[in-house]
Amino acid sequence: MSPISRRALLQSLAGGALLAASPKLKITKFETHKVLLGPRRDLLFLEIHTDGGIVGLGEGSLPERVEIVEQALKWLEPRLVGLDPGAVEGHWDRMYYRLSRWRDGSVLMTALAAVDIALWDIEAKRLGVPVWRLLGGPIHSKLRVYYSHWDSSVKARTPAAFAERAVQSREQGWTAVKWIVQKGNTEAERIEQAVGEVEAVRKAGGKSFDICLELWETFTPRSAIEFARAVAPYHPMFIEEPTQRENPYAFTEIAAKSPVPVATGEGLLTRFDFRHLLEAKGAAIIQPDVIHCGGITELRKIANLAEVYGVEVAPHQWYGPIAHVASLAAMSVCRNFLIQEWDAARDKVYQEVTSGLYPVQNGGVVQLPEGPGLGISVDFAELRRRFPYRV
Repeated sequence: MSPISRRALLQSLAGGALLAASPKLKITKFETHKVLLGPRRDLLFLEIHTDGGIVGLGEGSLPERVEIVEQALKWLEPRLVGLDPGAVEGHWDRMYYRLSRWRDGSVLMTALAAVDIALWDIEAKRLGVPVWRLLGGPIHSKLRVYYSHWDSSVKARTPAAFAERAVQSREQGWTAVKWIVQKGNTEAERIEQAVGEVEAVRKAGGKSFDICLELWETFTPRSAIEFARAVAPYHPMFIEEPTQRENPYAFTEIAAKSPVPVATGEGLLTRFDFRHLLEAKGAAIIQPDVIHCGGITELRKIANLAEVYGVEVAPHQWYGPIAHVASLAAMSVCRNFLIQEWDAARDKVYQEVTSGLYPVQNGGVVQLPEGPGLGISVDFAELRRRFPYRV
């Protein structure tokens, strides 16, 4: 056996000292918190407590189904209490593959994600480093974001109102926005209105102001292609979920014929689901959600899989502060990251309940939190006081 170098010996001893200094922990209990921000905006948060006083933060928000996710967390709790929260990959393997053969579905995957995120938070806090450092990052310390549901504050749905909103957003630093193409009316009327809105925003925002369009699964492959061709002269960044997400081969046809990149994937749950979409060449951009796809552990694997196919990642995100920063941590180490959806209308609230630790947009990007774990703390009592949960 060759002799070990002095440098290698010192590094080994330093690593051993760090591990020895980190406290031995056991999970003692789960604690959940529910709030209602508005219609269909019910959020569920998870705290995983340990006997060493370290508490991990997770999130399991699922619109109008948080009570079912909460029950799934109650089922998981006795199966984790008493265990060391470390070895996050091992816990994921056990929760997904070993506890039951009936492991899929949005409710179970959201509960699994909440636990996974909280376990990453605990392990990083135990070692005194950010989660993204444990993941090997960052590749990206600043991540580009787009203002999601940007049209919700536009009172009069006219091209002039959209143009005014675009100017305001540019002045606030935003470089990309997304809005929902109006539902109802005939296909021709919807396309005509969307073209008017996109044209107005393009002229007001300029060439470098990216436009993302949410189609909400409301077109057929035929009409989605027609829509894409109509808005193509204004160079949208992508059209999102143009048709029902269950059929990846419908997306194959749209993606092949659309002059605008197609994005989808917020409703897909695991890398196995995304494999079908990727093999079908159904999207140039995928949109997994960290709290529905199984947490930080699975989101990173989905992104790595997409990289093999030359597909970029623009994660879906419309939930609470924990979900937002968990997604950032996962994306910070993925070289095919494109842009992060950002629920900017809630920035002020999220900053207030995190003592200002929640990142906000500046110049179209957000900075990775620097603190241990996810890098934020949440005042759940204040959140519940301001946004009490009601069925």
